[in-house]
Amino acid sequence: MCGIAGWINLEQPSAKDHSEAVLHLMCERIVHRGPNSEGLWLDETVALGMRRLSIIDLHTGNQPVFNEDKSVVVMMNGELYNYREVREELEKKGHKFITKSDTEILPHLYDEYGEDLLDHVNGMYAFSLWDTRKKKLIIARDRFGEKPLYYGTFDGKLLWASEPKAILANRAVKPQINLDALQKYLSYDYVPAPHSIYKGISKLPAAHIMVVENGEVRIRRYWNMSWSEPGAVATGFNGSGGLGSIEQEAAKLRDLLSDAVRMRLVADVPLGVLLSGGIDSSTVAAFATRHATETVKTFSIGFTEDSFDESKYARQVAKHLGTDHHEEILSVAKAAELIEEIGSWLDEPLSDGSLIPTYLLSRFVRKHVTVALGGDGGDELFAGYPMYYGHKVAALYKKVPALVRSGLVEPLVRSLPVSTKNLSFEYRAKRFVRSSSYDTITRHHSWFGSFTRDEKEKLLSRDVLNDSNSDIYADAREMLSLCDAENEIEQMQFLDINFYMAEDILTKVDRAAMSVSLETRAPFLDPRVGQFAAALPLDYKLKGRNGKYILKKAVEGLLPAYILYRSKKGFGIPIAEWLKGRLNPLMHDLLDPKRLREQGLFNGNYVQELITEHENGSASHHKQLWTLLVFQLWHDRFLKG
Repeated sequence: MCGIAGWINLEQPSAKDHSEAVLHLMCERIVHRGPNSEGLWLDETVALGMRRLSIIDLHTGNQPVFNEDKSVVVMMNGELYNYREVREELEKKGHKFITKSDTEILPHLYDEYGEDLLDHVNGMYAFSLWDTRKKKLIIARDRFGEKPLYYGTFDGKLLWASEPKAILANRAVKPQINLDALQKYLSYDYVPAPHSIYKGISKLPAAHIMVVENGEVRIRRYWNMSWSEPGAVATGFNGSGGLGSIEQEAAKLRDLLSDAVRMRLVADVPLGVLLSGGIDSSTVAAFATRHATETVKTFSIGFTEDSFDESKYARQVAKHLGTDHHEEILSVAKAAELIEEIGSWLDEPLSDGSLIPTYLLSRFVRKHVTVALGGDGGDELFAGYPMYYGHKVAALYKKVPALVRSGLVEPLVRSLPVSTKNLSFEYRAKRFVRSSSYDTITRHHSWFGSFTRDEKEKLLSRDVLNDSNSDIYADAREMLSLCDAENEIEQMQFLDINFYMAEDILTKVDRAAMSVSLETRAPFLDPRVGQFAAALPLDYKLKGRNGKYILKKAVEGLLPAYILYRSKKGFGIPIAEWLKGRLNPLMHDLLDPKRLREQGLFNGNYVQELITEHENGSASHHKQLWTLLVFQLWHDRFLKG
């Protein structure tokens, strides 16, 4: 696990800022991603840099790596889980290796297959590859977006890095806010690829490859899941086969997940499992105990406040599986102390409230191990989020006469007493009705996000509204053109995989874990599992209102029923209460009307209305206020500071 950075001169080779010292400075900004060593490589056209966190081949696995004649050079962030099998195949074709590292297969795959090299790897990665003969640069990001990659063109150079802060270290880059991206952040709670919050800096989307040759930059998608295949076999990333019964397909899924976990247990450093007590992480832990050669270490954190605490479920799973379980129980006050630290390392605003507990868990786990497996991806692939069933309800709700909806149902829902409990009925009901009149894409993201389309009209200043794209979900509509699913719920799954999972969930985990030099791995995001899930009929995944139906069938014999069939809680923090207590002074400081007026982005009067209603208990605007608070913390550190 590492961080990468670099640039290529798009114009004539120039000595301006083309030095090892500049490259070193960029790599220093991401030293937390790789504290063990640094790798730098330059010629007259490109500069490739990386910071390494040693996981595999501790002694000879430093980067860069090369092919036999050193005409191809590679720097990579991530892990290639099938590298042993691929290496064996390449050796049969005559390729010679000098290390035992996974990264070294890439230059040899390029020699063998050219730009199609990614058809042969199973892993999480972002890498840069330079062909010295053809003067050709290849940059790629893994299929689901587990590893980040940012890029931008400045002063005739294309710069790239694992995090924006490394690009900002280059003096050619002056940080400026992207107002379109600000609007997207307020709607999504994150900035979806290919955008970033910085003007001139973009994200390479998941499953995309960039090729730079003769000053020309080409970007294309190299992989996608098919939702219309009649089934999927247990080998390869795409194949098809006849659809069996739910029991037969559950058995196939069990084998696929078992192998995905097995592949991700390879490491030359201590390894464990992040265990929340939910079905996804518990499934990973169950398969890990089957394949590990020693007792599996599991880790969880809990809160003293019961509404936000799941530690007892993790404890039960650990006892059932016989793992070496480690647990840390915190007060929410302790967690709240970290809020102001977010701005020091979160270089793009992300208002997912679970960022804080994810960071706390990562910090705790890193005391014991260097690699941890988690359950990310299960909800998106197997329809685990309640929003998917919500679309079924929304279709029925639309059939209710408009007079009944507006005159009876909606006033009744709005009159529900305000609750600050985690995912309370009141919270879910109010979010449902406020977005019920929107089209499917807008409705779906309004359920997830903070500010609806109408609320942003009140929030944003005229200057921002006039300078931004009117259709905030244009990217989502364009993304849907790549999806062959006909069912709108599966279409929303597709969007969540490419947007919410890639740019919120996986970004959150990557930033929180890498800030403490912890590598995380997600077996559910094995591309074989992803394709298998997509190809299943919807009712194999969402049966009535029960999500993850086939996943539960697949692991029935491994986990107790009280874990498989308990309601989903999520990994949250009591933001609503914090904003009335511990974080109240910070909120008033960062959202002060004078400050907002000088900033010129938000309507201070509207923000004050949100604060007043939240404080007096007439409404809970914690999600909106938290989103603004995180933005201001980012703004102070990376734009203003």
